[in-house]
Amino acid sequence: MDQQEQQERIAVIEVLGRDGQVRQVQRLTHWPARIGRSPLCEVVLDDPHLAAEHASLQWGEAGASLLLMPSLNGGWMGERRLNAGDTAALGAAASFQLGASQLRWRSNAGALAPEQPLQQHQQRAAKVGSAWVPALLVLWLGLLWFDQWSGLNPGAPWVEYSGAVLGPLVLILAWAALWSLLTQLFQHRFPFVTHLRRALIGVTGLHLVAVSLPLLAFALSWPRLLVLEALAFPCGVAALLWWHASLVWPRARRWLALAALSGLATLLVLTVARRQEQQYWLGPAYLSALPPPALRLVEPKSPQALIDALRPLEAELARQANKDNDTPGAETED
Repeated sequence: MDQQEQQERIAVIEVLGRDGQVRQVQRLTHWPARIGRSPLCEVVLDDPHLAAEHASLQWGEAGASLLLMPSLNGGWMGERRLNAGDTAALGAAASFQLGASQLRWRSNAGALAPEQPLQQHQQRAAKVGSAWVPALLVLWLGLLWFDQWSGLNPGAPWVEYSGAVLGPLVLILAWAALWSLLTQLFQHRFPFVTHLRRALIGVTGLHLVAVSLPLLAFALSWPRLLVLEALAFPCGVAALLWWHASLVWPRARRWLALAALSGLATLLVLTVARRQEQQYWLGPAYLSALPPPALRLVEPKSPQALIDALRPLEAELARQANKDNDTPGAETED
């Protein structure tokens, strides 16, 4: 046998897990190659449902084939049942089952899958990104503390801050742990710091948007800008879910993006329906809380401008008042 023909016969047997991921790879260079639990086999598998010598890989003029040897459980090639003495051609690549083991044959003649780029959590740059986790955590907890402080009376005890800070902290840690468990289930790794960093970026960004938009709307005298606040929350939640899920299922990013867009569309429809019930579509007509006047960048409108803007409502209010007076039982007592 010349060297070229010998190289063509080099192949591997891959042992697959329930999720279809490769658990073990065994290289084949000699023929025939037996598969079973016996140490005498060329491919030794730890499967109690296999015989000592369960099957044999043969090489003939037509290429590689699988020969089933006497066993209790036999095997499967797709939908075809394999019993003792049955033979199945393998070709350049094939998947089959022996006992309870899912196996995949891959020969030297088969085309290799393209090299996959490293994910962000697998690169060295992830170490730099992980260093930002404490800073992000301090920033987010500081924003929570500021929100609580601004709503309390001066001199309030520190205990009143604990619930507003520790409660969200426990939730964000549990959120990151849950996504890490999903990653462990499908990718067999536990990137807790990576999920925590993504969650902190998401919630901190949404918090900063919620704080900055009212200030900007007040500074520019443009309360309609607050419509972006209502749109930012569903968009941010959809993006954060996609960001987490793409780490769990990196090969399904397009489908995950479609799912995130579908969920976002649903949230936007619900938001528009809620705003329609509140009789405004593009944000509230006024701010519920006013920042310090020094932050205003434009001249405030005069009271007369407000009166002129409300004047078109005078006829409608008068009509509604007359309608209420004409309703039976609406008489007032002296």
